[in-house]
Amino acid sequence: MLFYYRNVCDGTKSECLILQKFSSSITGVNQSNMFENLSEKIASAFKQIKGEGRITDLNIANTIKDIRKALLDADVNFKIAKEFTDRVKEKAIGQKVLSAVSPGQLMVKIVQDELTSLMGGSASNFEINGNPAIILIAGLQGSGKTTFSGKLANYLKSQKGKSPLLVAADVYRPAAVDQLKVLGSQIGIDVYAEPENKDPKIIAANALQFAKSNNKNVVIIDTAGRLAIDEEMMNEVAGLKDFLKPQEILFVVDAMIGQDAVNTAKAFNDRLDFTGVVLTKLDGDTRGGAALSIKYTVQKPIKFASSGEKMDTLDVFHPDRMAQRILGMGDIATLVEKAQAQFDEEQAKKLEKKIRKNQFDFQDFLDQLQQIKKMGNLKDLMGMIPGIGKAMKDIDISDDAFKGVESIIKSMTPEERQNPDIIDMNRKKRISKGCGRDMTEINQFFKQFDQMKSMMKNMNNMPSLGRMGRR
Repeated sequence: MLFYYRNVCDGTKSECLILQKFSSSITGVNQSNMFENLSEKIASAFKQIKGEGRITDLNIANTIKDIRKALLDADVNFKIAKEFTDRVKEKAIGQKVLSAVSPGQLMVKIVQDELTSLMGGSASNFEINGNPAIILIAGLQGSGKTTFSGKLANYLKSQKGKSPLLVAADVYRPAAVDQLKVLGSQIGIDVYAEPENKDPKIIAANALQFAKSNNKNVVIIDTAGRLAIDEEMMNEVAGLKDFLKPQEILFVVDAMIGQDAVNTAKAFNDRLDFTGVVLTKLDGDTRGGAALSIKYTVQKPIKFASSGEKMDTLDVFHPDRMAQRILGMGDIATLVEKAQAQFDEEQAKKLEKKIRKNQFDFQDFLDQLQQIKKMGNLKDLMGMIPGIGKAMKDIDISDDAFKGVESIIKSMTPEERQNPDIIDMNRKKRISKGCGRDMTEINQFFKQFDQMKSMMKNMNNMPSLGRMGRR
């Protein structure tokens, strides 16, 4: 529940249990986690020194070897993998292990720090000051430039309070203009296009005039791409850069193409000197090598990470958080941020009072489910909770995972939703017919709801959690 992400943001066992209650029977289409294989192999490597009293040349050798192999399997460049493991080894050898810290824990901390450094250290600034601010989007065809442009516009509007304008400057792919218009209509953002004009510079110049006349303070220009790097494309986008002098030049790259993504980034950076990288399709079957190699290779930060087609699936890239996720530590900070963007403070206070009085009902539960769905892919959300990611590895969750639960609640009358205690066997039978679910499933849902309701009440009666909720 979103209410509990606010009150319990440290990944406690009780919090995880609440989520597990309603995830244990959810199945759906399998979606590969970007770093799933890498995470497993690094975790296996750490077992080499588990239980040892100190870190030595001998017990670290196999660990370092396995970490390097894991990085290579993730499509990280050999030179980068070697330098990375050499730095880990150098920091680890001779380290004194405190009585409260095992060698395994110390190695995790060293690897975490090095992964964070490899991916950029900290989240990079995104320059959107200007009158208007100009953002140039570049990349190969099929990398997800147009979809990202829509996501970025939505992010700037909903999260930064900006008034963006999308500009269709891809004069070669007719569908690009239509696609951008469709995305713009979905998120309520204007799109400037001149379908008959084949000069991107003139389109961009006219778009800037339109932006100034219509109080648009950010202009996002979606440029043309090709199936491969060619001189004509490079000249065109370099010309746009010189003409527009944008505050940000973002190179969009498909994370699924692995090491080729790094090579393409280098070619674009040599010509454009871009300000940052955007990794797309992180929900696909990708080995993660691009995210680990690209910053090192081009010395430009990864600014955003994107997955899926929905307009709200865009995240600022935090190297430290990504390192935690790779090492199976979860990402509570991002989870809480997603939750806070969805819940209303006054509504949360009212809900807290109801839970304390043991008055949490089915309508409250349905409202919370709707908010959780707005936060993004459910399996990704579960993976952000420490300890849950590994447990969820073989459990597949689709975006429609809660449809069954929703159908049960929506088959209840308003009175039944607000007063669960009045639902007897006859009412359950009517609800079963209304939602097309058998009685076994209905009874299981009611049992789980009662268990969760009791657990939530007990958690809120704990003094420490009460104080957390009133911060």
